[in-house]
Order: sequence, then structure tokens, then C-alpha cells
Amino acid sequence: QVQLVESGGGLVQAGGSLRLSCVASGSIFRFNTMGWYRQAPGKQRELVAHITIAKFTTYADSVKGRFTISRDNAKNTVYLQMNSLKPEDTAVYYCNNGPPDGSRGYWGQGTQVTVSS
Repeated sequence: QVQLVESGGGLVQAGGSLRLSCVASGSIFRFNTMGWYRQAPGKQRELVAHITIAKFTTYADSVKGRFTISRDNAKNTVYLQMNSLKPEDTAVYYCNNGPPDGSRGYWGQGTQVTVSS
């Protein structure tokens, strides 16, 4: 059974940084594309960043230049380094091991990120 477990969320002031981690088990991680998504209250879940098996990355326009997605296949872990955080980045952040549109794959339980102004 595939499990994705996110961690690293918390409360941070605007301009601060956080690094999220997502550890995968139950699948051959190095064969999975991985993505970070977020859902703010009253809004739909949206793609934040995605990384392919070959480590090609894509980002939402709203986070380009501030967030960096990376993966460590030896640790079955995908990371999201978030810098220059803004209040509008406040959301629950999820990881998924499917394509960028989130139509397939498994979801973690999410980790809350709150950015205060």
C-alpha cells in the first residue's frame, strides 16, 4: 500500500521560509513523478510544483522564483523549499505521486502552512 506523509508545515511571518518534506513508501519512488499542491479555505486544490523522474520541474506562476521542488530518490522523499513566503501562500499543502493535473496517484494527509502578515 502506497503511503505519502508530509511534514514541515507551520506558522511563519511573511518573508520567512519553510521546507516541506514528503516521504513515500509502498511504491518504487524513483519511478514516480511527484507534485506539491495546496488548498486554501474556500478554494480548489491547485498545483504548486511538479518534478519528473528525470528531475524536470514545473511551477505555478505564483511561486516561481520563490519555491523550489527537489527529490532524493535514496530517501524516497520530495521536498518543497519555500522562501519569501506571503500571506496568500497560506494553505494545506499536499503531495501526490501522479501527473501534474493530480488526476491519478495517491495523496498524503497534508501539512498546514500559515503565513502571517
